[in-house]
Amino acid sequence: MSALYYLAPAAGALALLFAYILIRRIIAIDPGNEKMREIAAAINSGAMAFLRRQYRTLIIFIITLIVVFCIVGFVTSGPNSMKPQTAIAFAIGAFCSILAGNIGMRVATKANVRTANAAYTSGLNKALNIAFSGGAVMGMSVVGLGLLGLGVVLAFFIEDNSIVNGFALGASSVALFGRVGGGIYTKAADVGADLVGKVEAGIPEDDPRNPAVIADNVGDNVGDVAGMGSDLFESYVGSIIAAIALGAGFSIGAHGEGMLAPVLIAAIGVIASIIGVFFVSAKEGGDPQKSLNRGTLVATVLTIAGSLAVSILILPATFKAGHNVYTSLGVFFATLAGLLVGFSIGKITEYYTSADYKPVKNIAQACETGTATNIISGIATGMGSTAIPILLIAAGIFVSHKCAGLYGIALAAVGMLSTTGMVVAVDAYGPISDNSGGIAEMSKLPHSVREITDKLDSVGNTTAAIGKGFAIGSAALTALALFTAYTQAVGIETINLLDPKVVIGLFLGGMLPFLFSSMTMQSVGRAAGYMIEEVRRQFREIPGLMKGEGKPDYAKCVDISAKAALSEMVLPSLMAVLVPLVIGLMPGLGKECLAGLLAGVLVSGFLLAVFMANSGGAWDNAKKYIEEGHHGGKGSPAHAAAVNGDTVGDPFKDTSGPSLNILIKLMTIIALVFAPLF
Repeated sequence: MSALYYLAPAAGALALLFAYILIRRIIAIDPGNEKMREIAAAINSGAMAFLRRQYRTLIIFIITLIVVFCIVGFVTSGPNSMKPQTAIAFAIGAFCSILAGNIGMRVATKANVRTANAAYTSGLNKALNIAFSGGAVMGMSVVGLGLLGLGVVLAFFIEDNSIVNGFALGASSVALFGRVGGGIYTKAADVGADLVGKVEAGIPEDDPRNPAVIADNVGDNVGDVAGMGSDLFESYVGSIIAAIALGAGFSIGAHGEGMLAPVLIAAIGVIASIIGVFFVSAKEGGDPQKSLNRGTLVATVLTIAGSLAVSILILPATFKAGHNVYTSLGVFFATLAGLLVGFSIGKITEYYTSADYKPVKNIAQACETGTATNIISGIATGMGSTAIPILLIAAGIFVSHKCAGLYGIALAAVGMLSTTGMVVAVDAYGPISDNSGGIAEMSKLPHSVREITDKLDSVGNTTAAIGKGFAIGSAALTALALFTAYTQAVGIETINLLDPKVVIGLFLGGMLPFLFSSMTMQSVGRAAGYMIEEVRRQFREIPGLMKGEGKPDYAKCVDISAKAALSEMVLPSLMAVLVPLVIGLMPGLGKECLAGLLAGVLVSGFLLAVFMANSGGAWDNAKKYIEEGHHGGKGSPAHAAAVNGDTVGDPFKDTSGPSLNILIKLMTIIALVFAPLF
């Protein structure tokens, strides 16, 4: 068992060392001319200013929960009571997630300008390598700090899983604020910039005359780098902790091998992701998507091979979990099921959101008859896109449970998330490429540069959609694994659907994702309203702005987005934290009602998240498909309809949809951590 204390932090340290090497390489690259540096500095300054303000709000929440853990830990007693040391694990989890987001954001806002300059001086392959290296820093920071922090917590508190659960809650808390706050920030800026700049004023995207353009570029990093990173950081550590808890609960192996296996699989995934990074490169005129797919495929194949070795060499040949006997080979197939489900959900997401396939082309065609038909087509596409992912998740649950019981379901989640380093790298590549195009536009670089950055950005839109699909699928399996750990912790063997308390919980849980989405959508609407008014005011009042003679007040728009995001994220965040506690502690409801609530949130939240993310991604790429020259191209009535559809889809795919991942996981981990009270 002593190896358990060192394997996780060793793999985490290796990932962080690789991230450091990538950072040094990126910083050494030429950032371009003075104008490019000035724009990049403004984006960097805005991004870091938002993070500092967000963390000031977040620290109050963290300190409050630490105090709660300490008070509850000291006033309760008995073997099943909450331990005050949970506060330590919680603080470490929150700190690691914050640090990962901070590192990723800093590097992304350094890599964007270097990507633009590389496209100008060296071509597509060099630009791709820089953008992907910037994304890889975020990916390696997520898995590195996740395993390093978890390894430290395990080293001190391995004998008490209730304390270790606090680490996952710390990660979840940061993820919620990152996703909700970051989502509101980025979409307030994006909607304001698009509606007033592109639709009303008729100026190009990323035009330097648009006052919201810097806030929009900042928002790309806030939402899709720090936000996505914190989202998958939470899923990553949550899945490992759930598997450790179930391995301990079922006493798999005489020396804790059931607890060791998920840590080993995660460590192998880190090494596989590092190797996969070296396979990402493209020839001039080549397809960046194929290059990114190649790196992901290499990481996946290596992880599969490593998981097979762990299953056969570490776990006992046969073991008992619950009332059934399973085999070590069954554990491998359960892990493999998770990997394949994650990969398949990514491909299905690509089909529904990429302009290469029929769904997006149908939405683009619907734009020819106006905004209404575009909206109808996009909503229908999103709704239809839920069918195959739910079948895949169901198949993954069936296979993993058949192979290794409840422990198998937890290992399926670990398997799906084992290549998180590569998945986050590919996803974070997208906003870096998007920013590079904005910098090229604002710096007035030759059109050939924008063609390269647009090609990278187009792939980035697809990788972002795939990343969101992966995040949603992994959230479902992680939440299910945590839910299983919760039922064990509170002593629930079966959930009786004829029990009124369970039914009440199911209905409440089914409703909560819709209420949560309503709150976050309205938050984006209000924040975007402030941004629209400000952009219109500057167009109207700053002399010579539309002629390119006046200078817009970028800082004012950045400030509007930041203030709106921080004020609007509080209520939905509190709801996610308080509802499980209220239900669990309410007389007459209790742990059975809470179990029903978590089940309802999981099913409803998963479906709604897939629907919203895929609708938004499809609308976005339908707009870009038209901008490539189809259906009349830029400036046509179809293009105007597509811009409106994309604007509706922005909070779908970048705020409400991704935030639901956090909702279903956070509510489950809250229930698990506070299980001693229920």
